Amino acid sequence: MATDLLAELTAGALADAEARRSVRSFALVEAAARAQRPALDALAALAPADGVKIIAEVKRASPSRGALAEIADPAALATAYQAGGASAISVLTEGRRFKGSLDDLAQVRQAVQIPVLRKDFIGEAYQVFEAREVGADLVLLIVAALDQKTLLTLHELILELGMTPLVETHSADEVRRALDVGAGLVGVNARNLSTFELDANLFGTLAGSIPSGVIRVAESAVKTASDVAHYRSAGADVVLVGEALVTSDPLHTLSEFLAV
Repeated sequence: MATDLLAELTAGALADAEARRSVRSFALVEAAARAQRPALDALAALAPADGVKIIAEVKRASPSRGALAEIADPAALATAYQAGGASAISVLTEGRRFKGSLDDLAQVRQAVQIPVLRKDFIGEAYQVFEAREVGADLVLLIVAALDQKTLLTLHELILELGMTPLVETHSADEVRRALDVGAGLVGVNARNLSTFELDANLFGTLAGSIPSGVIRVAESAVKTASDVAHYRSAGADVVLVGEALVTSDPLHTLSEFLAV
């Protein structure tokens, strides 16, 4: 039986958040989050357009591929992404398997003028307040990692703080659960986060159940411009790309993807 990597990653992220909370209290982080400048409007930045939009990711490593890129200067990479036409930047902040940090996100936020996503395994309010404190405009919520009550509570908190939830799904039932909490930005991840297997056709299977008015984001299984075109033809408004950018000339690859 495959190890449930999603459960492992979520438990690790929550343990790391607990360690941070022992240093900086919930009250302190919440106060700092609420004092932060207003978040950027990610729904406007990612709204459907004539061409596909790209969320470009700062990603050093992954559980499936191990080390991908050193990325000594995440701000410089994010600045290049912005210059190349990305509509938003995703920053991995999980430290154990993805080698990211909240400091990476803080550096990126200072360097770019487009929305920034905290990509992590979010399971409690403290992590949401952390995201806002360092300047995140979007926060990832993975339906498969959360019960419905927690999903709703975190979704509402993200909105209350002026940010946008990116609600990630992997099945028809998870799409329904995302829509039930009022998600305006729904991702379909081709990678099963329990087994890390890929299904590049999953987005096309589920896109029809995401109504117009909800922004559709395709995630994972992107290596070439033809993969972006595959998602675009299946109804993707936005494609989130990490590995293909950080393991190549990011500006050249991004330009190819945006030309789809």
